[in-house]
Amino acid sequence: MTYQETLAWLYAQLPMYQRVGAVGFKKGLGNTEALAAALGHPETKFQSVHVAGTNGKGSSSHLLAAVLQSAGYKVGLYTSPHLREFTERIRINGQELTPDYLVSWVENHRHLFDEIQPSFFEMCVALAFDYFAAEQVDVAVVEVGLGGRLDSTNIITPLVSLITNISYDHQAMLGDTLPEIAGEKAGIIKPGRPAVVSQTQPEVKSVFEQKAQQEGSPLLFADARYAVLAAAGESPAASLGVQLVDVLRDGQPYLQNVELGLLGDYQRLNLPGVLATLEELRVQGFDISEAALRQGLREVTRLTGLRGRWSILGEHPLVVADTGHNEAGLRLVLAQLARLVYRQLHMVIGTVNDKDVTKVLALLPREATYYFCQADIPRALPAAELAALAQAAGLTGQAYGPVPAAVAAARAAAGPDDVVFIGGSTFVVAEVAELYE
Repeated sequence: MTYQETLAWLYAQLPMYQRVGAVGFKKGLGNTEALAAALGHPETKFQSVHVAGTNGKGSSSHLLAAVLQSAGYKVGLYTSPHLREFTERIRINGQELTPDYLVSWVENHRHLFDEIQPSFFEMCVALAFDYFAAEQVDVAVVEVGLGGRLDSTNIITPLVSLITNISYDHQAMLGDTLPEIAGEKAGIIKPGRPAVVSQTQPEVKSVFEQKAQQEGSPLLFADARYAVLAAAGESPAASLGVQLVDVLRDGQPYLQNVELGLLGDYQRLNLPGVLATLEELRVQGFDISEAALRQGLREVTRLTGLRGRWSILGEHPLVVADTGHNEAGLRLVLAQLARLVYRQLHMVIGTVNDKDVTKVLALLPREATYYFCQADIPRALPAAELAALAQAAGLTGQAYGPVPAAVAAARAAAGPDDVVFIGGSTFVVAEVAELYE
């Protein structure tokens, strides 16, 4: 099969949660463990860092990988979902898995898929771990797909586990309360292995403490050690290239004028967890200099290929895309938008059909003009349906159907002093061509 034929076969044979929703999700580690056993347990052949959380886990994973790469290590990075191309999910030192590797790997192991009947995600995890083992990475940064305890990635025993943030998302699968959701994320804490939590959240703090105690794992709430502040003199909206931050450690100056190559003030919530995880890796023998730390934080997008986190796609008008899509993620993005100075705000918004859209719509600014769209996946909420719900919520705009049509309409309507925001769903941002230029 060709690469495209291989992908089409995978999507057809192994339902993909991101495309079709709950029917593509399988709870439990049985299939992944069966695949790993058939492949000779590749997950035991490389060191790893495991990253879970509702928001911030993707950015944190890329920041960790970039710093480790800058320190001279051969670094695997597994993230999901991909934006445009399947191969984005699996990288070594920023280089994506080659299409040829995927084609031959699937061809060689189709008998396993027939026998085990894994989900799409279970197959992806097995592929990533097999690839990292074959390429002999020094360390792999592995992002959880959904939850933690029963996520397919949870067959690894990491050097350290990082949990970024707990908020409401995927309640049907993870639970209806924050402590329930936190309990699922805490499932990546392994016996005797240190764990880091990026943010202290009073309503779930005890969940992590109990799990760490149960597993005999050292636990650090990173924001109790590190504070990240906007560097003196920097504008609140941040520059278009990098944001400058100062870092305090135990209340004392630690790093001044750090250039963070991910925009959005919300990245300051992720950085304490990243720094604490790197500190733990240093304790375990990793040689990570301050120069490597600074380079990785500054050049994260170049080193890892991360896209879609407060990505600036144009100026005059300012065009911004961000993949934040649940209630907590959108609150952070909207707070960032509120600090921008503009004449008019144009919002290109699409979402999926299995989320409570009313909560999201209630957050969106009333004064903006809306361009409703639907991503090219089966799980997308039709634009007309979204527009009707939005109108009932007091928002003004109309449905444009496909994402490119909505983006084009917003850009055409926007004046040079306006802002165009594109988001609401990872899959909307994935279809914005400028991200790939």
